Amino acid sequence: MTPTPRVMLLIDADNVSADVIEQAVQRTMDEYGAIHVRRAYCNAEMAVNRQAMFKRLSVRPMVNLSTGKNSTDIALAVDAIDLVIDERPDVVVLVSSDSDFAPLVIRLREKGCRVCGIGQRGKTGEETVGIYDAFMDLEHHASAKPAARTAAAKKTAAAKAAPAAKKTAAKKAATKTAARKSSTKAAKPAPAPQPQTSEAAEFILQAVPALRSGKDVPLNDVAQALRAAGLLGKHGSSLKLFDKLTAEFAVMQHPDRIRWTDAPAS
Repeated sequence: MTPTPRVMLLIDADNVSADVIEQAVQRTMDEYGAIHVRRAYCNAEMAVNRQAMFKRLSVRPMVNLSTGKNSTDIALAVDAIDLVIDERPDVVVLVSSDSDFAPLVIRLREKGCRVCGIGQRGKTGEETVGIYDAFMDLEHHASAKPAARTAAAKKTAAAKAAPAAKKTAAKKAATKTAARKSSTKAAKPAPAPQPQTSEAAEFILQAVPALRSGKDVPLNDVAQALRAAGLLGKHGSSLKLFDKLTAEFAVMQHPDRIRWTDAPAS
């Protein structure tokens, strides 16, 4: 039986869409049957925005806090050489449409690896395709969020149209349950489990220590600290960032402030 090749999948997540990343993981699995190393290189803002996808695909985000030009590409290239020396893969799959990886591809091939590329259609130049042993261009597909919202609306309408008898039965059942509970001595509630801080929230708390107090911090101060730490782009919206983390941060207005809602009680 032919042994399964050792495969590394290295993703330039700042360069391709989330949909292309999902397709790349699936195509690589279909081709080789296993992916031994899965890493995505991106800035902190991208890591926050795509953290759910990375968890679902078992991709390890390698957050680059440097803000210099091509800093993410450099981080990927350095890590790739280290991994090839340590892990001895048979195949390296680079997911990027960037032509700057030509020297890396040549070096990996010299190390005995087959180097394949996956890019996003419309962003890949001819000079990029030619440097790989094999290259695949994937089409970006728009998110199906509108369809999801339509389905949810239909479900809500159907729920509203349910017979009134169901509501009456539910009220009677609730009344009986309440009566039984009132006749029974209330048990002492178990202490609530301590919430786990997500990786994205921890990055933010490290950049803005004042949030750890659980008190409101002016949004401008938070945004400046996040930009200084490389977690927010020069023109990035801090409000959009926190809109994705509503389970852990609250946004107050007039004036705009941010509060960490999972802060330990003092």
